[in-house]
Amino acid sequence: MIQFSISHQESGCQARTGRLTTIHGIMETPVFMPVGTLGPVKGISPEELQACGFGLMLSNSYHLYLRPGHQLIAEMGGLHRFAGWSGAILTDSGGFQMVSLSDLRRITDDGVTFKSHLDGSMHELTPARCMEIQMALGSDIMMVLDECPTHPCSAEQAREAVRRSTQWARQCKEAAQQSDQALFGIVQGGLDADLRRQAAQALIELEFDGYALGGLSLGEDKLAMMAMIDASIPELPRDRPRYLMGVGLPEDLVEAVIRGIDMFDCVIPSRHGRTGWLFTTFGRVMIKNAQYARDESPIDDQCACPVCQKYSRAYLRHLFVSNEMLGVRLNTIHNLWYYAQLMQQLREAIQEDRLLAFREHFYHTREASPRSMAYVEEVSVSVTDRNGSSQKEQEL
Repeated sequence: MIQFSISHQESGCQARTGRLTTIHGIMETPVFMPVGTLGPVKGISPEELQACGFGLMLSNSYHLYLRPGHQLIAEMGGLHRFAGWSGAILTDSGGFQMVSLSDLRRITDDGVTFKSHLDGSMHELTPARCMEIQMALGSDIMMVLDECPTHPCSAEQAREAVRRSTQWARQCKEAAQQSDQALFGIVQGGLDADLRRQAAQALIELEFDGYALGGLSLGEDKLAMMAMIDASIPELPRDRPRYLMGVGLPEDLVEAVIRGIDMFDCVIPSRHGRTGWLFTTFGRVMIKNAQYARDESPIDDQCACPVCQKYSRAYLRHLFVSNEMLGVRLNTIHNLWYYAQLMQQLREAIQEDRLLAFREHFYHTREASPRSMAYVEEVSVSVTDRNGSSQKEQEL
């Protein structure tokens, strides 16, 4: 099981710092989880991931079920031992993958019948089966099976997804009763604030170890995503971790932390590293661009990562345009280091009651582009402090 405790509540908004304790380590929250779909984060070793500052990662139970199989992993001593990862692991349920398999699956109240994208074989994923897979993997935190509707979806589709997800959540809770692994519920509801509140209330009655917000960052605008967070957070228990699934960009993390989110996961830092998109304190660097061909400076002169301490932009560009494997690895390490440091800075700002000031500084130090400033204007909406009152954040 896990233990969660709040260490500090920001005085001007919903943000808080906390401590998430598992048998595989202690994580300070807010925390970001890199995604290791098949066990590892693509291109780097477990030791390198830990050196970047991470003690918690996400693995994909859907993909591990199909290859190499959860039973094989159980025979090998569980996912931690199989992957050589000594930190904590959260496994997803496979519900999100069903969104991308819309042409290959059929959903009923019993579960999901789907065709493998690997070999076309047919499989059935029920709530009980979902728990069986994750218990075999031996993750620290399991997720319930949920129905994640596509965006956009109709009001009826959103209501049906909440009804079915609540039913499945109850069945997952029953199936996991013999496990000492933590289990999180998932709040669905599309972009309907009232439906999100109802979904959260229904899950709270089942008393999960933590609560996630699912079905966001699927193409909706940022203001809509933040509005769904604002609607959901007040309904969730204060003493349980709150997890925003599949998010996101650095700006998304800052805004969601302000609104009370404790946990995040996303493929962005590693996937963008593989495409040459590098995150910095002043914005993004597209390392393939010709302007860096003779640039002797590091990616970010304010970054202490081993990549910035040793390699120039010119060399990293050379590796990338030459399709050298080392270039992708170094890009990934830098991006993950950036994300770990951003979360550390957010935790420190909350502890010192200066998160809103940090937010202003965060945007001012990034590239002065219309895209960056448009994001600030779009999400500069009222946030609610811990006493329930509302205050307008300072416009930049």
